Order: sequence, then structure tokens, then C-alpha cells
Amino acid sequence: MSAFLALLARDAHVARRNFVPLMLQTMLQPMLFVFVFGQVMTRSGMMTPGYEDFLLPGIMAITMMMTGIQAVAMPLISEFQFTKEIEDRLLAPVNIQWLAVEKIVAGMLQTAVAGCVVAPAAYLLISGGAGASLKRPVEAVVMALLVALLSSAVGLLMGCSVGQTQIGLLFSLVLAPMIMFGCAYYPWSALASFPIVQKLVLLNPLVYASEGLRGVLTPHVEHMPVWVVMLVLALMDALIVAAGLNQFMKKAVG
Repeated sequence: MSAFLALLARDAHVARRNFVPLMLQTMLQPMLFVFVFGQVMTRSGMMTPGYEDFLLPGIMAITMMMTGIQAVAMPLISEFQFTKEIEDRLLAPVNIQWLAVEKIVAGMLQTAVAGCVVAPAAYLLISGGAGASLKRPVEAVVMALLVALLSSAVGLLMGCSVGQTQIGLLFSLVLAPMIMFGCAYYPWSALASFPIVQKLVLLNPLVYASEGLRGVLTPHVEHMPVWVVMLVLALMDALIVAAGLNQFMKKAVG
């Protein structure tokens, strides 16, 4: 436990030293989307005012997912293939799998901070137009933890699966479609006119993050049943964490 906490403290120290660049990287794109869609498009009459209620939880979902993935995947790709720093950590007096668990926990902490920062910032930028509320705080906390765990687990799996020559493909072929078809800018029900696409996007974990946060933050808009989203997120978390740990072991031992 001492070694595990020391590793976690080391990652926290690195994140704290890079707090400003990390926040800029995390918040710039979401804030631009919020301003364009939540202010420019609605004030010009090109979108209905109620669109902000769909946008705010979606922006929060994207921010949390991308923060967790980048916080875990990018350092792992560097440590395994460039700096070889992972070799020093493998000498720590802990089971190898606990190194992967520490990466997930560190990613979850960064994801939680990003979510806590971007949510009020987006709410203020929308000028209070979104009908977001915390009338169900327990469900909101559970949903946020499930999303944070999901994003970190996906980051672990990607970081241990993507080669140094495939980083560009990671963003263009994986993350970009995940964002566009993650129901962050529109509800899942809006894809009813495209039944095949509507079923295929159910494989996208961001769909459940977006719909789940909508269900607990803006329950008056269309969304999937919260209990269904929580069940699917818990199942995805378990499967992706198991796959990520297995891939980490192969990468570390191999």
C-alpha cells in the first residue's frame, strides 16, 4: 500500500506541476463548443433556446471521457515506447497489476477535477440557460464515478494497445468518431431516423456517459433510463478494466 500511494503521489505531483497546461488542454475545446452552440447559435435563432439543456451534460461527458483517456493513454504510450520509464516502476515492491490500477485511479482523479471545473464554467458561459440541477446528488456522484472509471479504463486499454506509429490513428479513427457519435450534442433518440446507426452507436461508451449525465443533471430532457445507463456503464467498466489489466500485463511482461 505504501508503494501504491507513493506512485499515486508521484503522478499527483506531476499533474499539479502541469495544472495550468492541463486545464487549458482540457477546457479549451469544450468551452469553444459551449460558446458557439450555447451562445452564438441560440442567440442568432439558428437553434432553439432549450438546446443548452442537451449541450451541458454532453460537454461534461466529453470532457471527462477525453481527460481520462489522455491522462492514462498518452503517458503509457510514452513510458512503454519512448522514455522506458515504466521499467523503473516495474521494480516497485507491488504486484504488476497494481501499477495499472494506480494508473486508473490517477486518471479518475484527473477526470473528476476536470468534470468539476468544466461543469460550472460551462453553466456560467451559457448564462444559466440550462436547466441543470443536482436534485439527485447520489445518482449524480455514482454516475460521475462510473464515467471517470470508464474513461480511465479505456485510456489504459488504448495506452497498452496503440503503437507509437498509430497515435495519429488513435485520434482520427477512434476518438473523433467517438465524440461525433457519442450523443453529446444531441440525444440518442434523435438518431431514430437512422435505425442502423442508432443501434451501432450503442457500442460507443460515450453514449452512456452523455445520456447518463443528462438523466441526473437535466432529467426533464429526453434521455435513456438512468438505471439502464448505470447497469451498462458498470458492465462496460468491468469488461474494459479486465481487458486493460490483461493488456498491461502482456505489455509489461513481454
